[in-house]
Amino acid sequence: MSDTLSTDLASLKIDRSAKSARPDRGGPLRVLVVLAIVGALGFVAYPQGSEYVQAKFFKTDVEVTEIALVSPAQASVELTSTGYVVPQVKSQVGAKVPGRVAKVFVREGDHVKAGQVLLELERTDQVAAMQSAKMRAAAARARVATARAGVDEIQRQAARQKALVERGAAASSVAEDLASRVTSLTEQVHAAEAEVASADAEVNALKVNLENMTVIAPISGTVLDKPPEPGELVGTEFSAGAGRTIEIADFSTIVVETDVAEGRLHLAKLGSPCEIVLDAYPTKRYRGEAVEVMPRVNRAKATVGVKVKFLDDTTGVLPDMAARVSFLAAALDEKSMQEKPKTVVPASALAERGGAKVVFVLDGDVARMKAITLGPAFGDGFEVTSGPEPGTKLIKSPSATLADGQKVKEKTAS
Repeated sequence: MSDTLSTDLASLKIDRSAKSARPDRGGPLRVLVVLAIVGALGFVAYPQGSEYVQAKFFKTDVEVTEIALVSPAQASVELTSTGYVVPQVKSQVGAKVPGRVAKVFVREGDHVKAGQVLLELERTDQVAAMQSAKMRAAAARARVATARAGVDEIQRQAARQKALVERGAAASSVAEDLASRVTSLTEQVHAAEAEVASADAEVNALKVNLENMTVIAPISGTVLDKPPEPGELVGTEFSAGAGRTIEIADFSTIVVETDVAEGRLHLAKLGSPCEIVLDAYPTKRYRGEAVEVMPRVNRAKATVGVKVKFLDDTTGVLPDMAARVSFLAAALDEKSMQEKPKTVVPASALAERGGAKVVFVLDGDVARMKAITLGPAFGDGFEVTSGPEPGTKLIKSPSATLADGQKVKEKTAS
């Protein structure tokens, strides 16, 4: 009976592990949505191809070139290198003794002459020490004079006593005592004279020290940095001006020191005519001449330093200005010097949009389309009559799908 009841109850148990067999009504709808998206992408991408889709969703790798400022002397350039303007005569003037600045006689940018006073340190203590040393020297001289007077007196007494002894009118022992006294006093004179010499040496040392409280210019030139202020402590390891107070450079000795690749050093001959263009004045050209090849190779960079002097007026040229030096096959004549540099855009950077010539400027990670007006052909590019400035980075060989505002990234060299 009990077995039959158990079997009946088991047949009534609901199996909850079985999944519901309800139909999935959303499946067909999801398939239709996916097909619609794919169709839309195909419709948009079809006219331009896969490049359009990549440009919309990814940063495009691009190569970069730039608008250059080309000199009319470009045809005779044998070698171009970069460097910096460096004065060959300069001095960092420091106080020889520690002290506090009392007076400053120059300012930054002033032109000074050799021997001109730049600043003075407080000297009250040194002046007092000098006066004290002079008084000690005077006292020592007075002692010398007194000792010499004593020697003279005893010498006269000894001479009279000696004469009396020779006549037999006095004992010889007295004369001998006086002679010994003369010798003793003479040594005292020598000692006093030594004190005078010592006092004079002290005075001279203090005099030199006092002169060192005045800082003078060792060369003629221009003050490059800001001098210390009155009250500032200089000449000690704890002072801001330790080891240097004022830097002076002779601008008449400025040259461009440029690094030339070791393998091209034969093109930078001594006496070679050069053209110098400073980054600060890109439209101005200076004639130059190679005057020195440095006697050492920089092994880290495989370069050799070459010094190029200016042949033209250097008004406005400052130390540490960046410069580009072109070594020329022939010297520049007056006519070529009058010609202005040409702004040239590489032909590879040009594109056409809407029937007009444009370039794409690299602005961070964004391509900016800029209109450009071209002049005659020049080398592998064209002169620019209006458009971006020299030095502007441009995208090289822009694709037909490149658009204004598109995200790009500069292709790194492999």
